[in-house]
Amino acid sequence: MKKQLFKKMVATCLACVMIVGGGTAAFAKDNGHGNGHGNGKGNNGKGNNVQANININLNFNDMKNAEWALRYIASLASKRVFEGYEDGSFKPDNTVTRIEAITAAVRLMGLRDQAESTAEMQTKLNFKDADKIPSWAVGYVAVALENDLFTESDDSVQPQKEADRLWATTLLVKALKYEAEAKAKMNTTLTFKDAKQIPAGSVGYVAVAVDKGLVDGFEDNTFKPNQPVTRAQLAALLDRTSGQLPGEDQDSSTGTVSAVVSNNVLLLTKSGTTTQYVLHPDVFVLRNGVKVAATSLQIGDEVKLSTFNNQVVYIEVTKLAQSSTIDSGTVSTAVANNVLTLTKSGSTYQLALHPSVYVYRGGVQVSPAALQIGDEVNIRTADNQVIYIEVTKLAQADTSFDVLGTLNSTTLNASGGISTISINQTINGSNQTAIYNVSSSVTLTGNLTQFTAGHLIELKGKDQLVTSIDIK
Repeated sequence: MKKQLFKKMVATCLACVMIVGGGTAAFAKDNGHGNGHGNGKGNNGKGNNVQANININLNFNDMKNAEWALRYIASLASKRVFEGYEDGSFKPDNTVTRIEAITAAVRLMGLRDQAESTAEMQTKLNFKDADKIPSWAVGYVAVALENDLFTESDDSVQPQKEADRLWATTLLVKALKYEAEAKAKMNTTLTFKDAKQIPAGSVGYVAVAVDKGLVDGFEDNTFKPNQPVTRAQLAALLDRTSGQLPGEDQDSSTGTVSAVVSNNVLLLTKSGTTTQYVLHPDVFVLRNGVKVAATSLQIGDEVKLSTFNNQVVYIEVTKLAQSSTIDSGTVSTAVANNVLTLTKSGSTYQLALHPSVYVYRGGVQVSPAALQIGDEVNIRTADNQVIYIEVTKLAQADTSFDVLGTLNSTTLNASGGISTISINQTINGSNQTAIYNVSSSVTLTGNLTQFTAGHLIELKGKDQLVTSIDIK
């Protein structure tokens, strides 16, 4: 019921508000507030910001009854715009105060560093209730003033007052720099049943918010201008402002997944260029509306991501890869020209391999060239290309192999001999790691002093068991 009501709620007000931090207590310490932010160089050059010991929490412990808002909250938390409390909670049903909304708006505008700089935090504010503004928020109020989020007649902040829908909507429109448009729409006739409850001087702000798709009405065609907004509702509302707020795209990227996630690395391709991203151990991944593991991302998925400290902390699939199909067959010829030839039920057919196809054979990841005639395989295809191959039964014929790669690591058996060896290979422009079991009678040739990580080696063997290692 709550979720259904929210959907129609005026996507209301301040998406920007929602970004708030985690309430007064959360902002006071703010997971790093005053911990490397006090002397920061903001966007406008005030101070020298150093991000130190700042942790991002995307997994809150009180979201059971607000799972519908988790995606929005995680996205904002990844940008350090909407943060939770120190006890790991988010308190999704708590209403948002005006000081939280102001803080949220300033952060969405990309001015967090400036607001937390020493110069702004030492500002002497002239509001009547300046003494009621928390010390951590002084810089945010100062920056809000400098960016016209207050009117000339505002003589108080009322920091602890609940942010209602109308007030939040107005703040959001100002943060988006739509105030000139709002003033031009002051004589608009609003169609909400309770339009008369909206002051004449606020009509233009509501009209612009509606026109821009930022807010909407309830199912009974009311706006409810005086209704307080909860943190979860505001988190969802922010999704409607995507891309409209200055600084919204900082530390974010988009692209198409070009390889299966391996070794905690994501490869994205955009405009013909492939970029490698390191994933945070607790990265939040949303695919098809559900939180999933990073390994669930599919080649061809279009995604947007947020990074922090050079690690990806949030990934959202904006467009699913075309539905993949699963098939099986027997390899009938050696892979050549990136083409796999399979035989099934007496018929032979060819399939193009994706440049970053993942091949799993004999318990290890290998290159497509390691597939043997007679291997029985299961495959998964997408966009008419094979993206995954798993050998379900090894060919009975000769399965000898000869591969080149750089040494990654080895493990030893109880006798001190090499038990397994891991090598790195570049296959079709993609870095892949393969692990092989090593025969107890393995022979080593070449310069043994160069048997170190990163050095080129050649492995020869049979049935995925290495019988000789040549150090190049």
